[in-house]
Amino acid sequence: MGIIMETNNNEYERYQKAKKQVEEIKGFYVHLSSYIAVMIVLIFINLKYTPHYLWFFWSLLGWGIGLFIHAALVFKFFTFIGKDWEEKKIREFMEEEKSKNKYN
Repeated sequence: MGIIMETNNNEYERYQKAKKQVEEIKGFYVHLSSYIAVMIVLIFINLKYTPHYLWFFWSLLGWGIGLFIHAALVFKFFTFIGKDWEEKKIREFMEEEKSKNKYN
């Protein structure tokens, strides 16, 4: 009975983790969509009213950096950033502590 409950628990945890990841991806696409829509409006305003100075570039760059960081976190471009890395390190430290206590 314990093995079945543990299996169900593991399955539920994997489901919750996958669900959270899907929500993060969905959040990124909402962020991307709003970035594109706002940039189109800003480019239009800039080119219509002040075409001699292209100031929209600064908004494009600044928000683009934020969007890139969001994508890096969601799609795990850098493995040392994010919850998975944190969880892995926590488990690693817990195992290390368990080993120390085992020999004491």
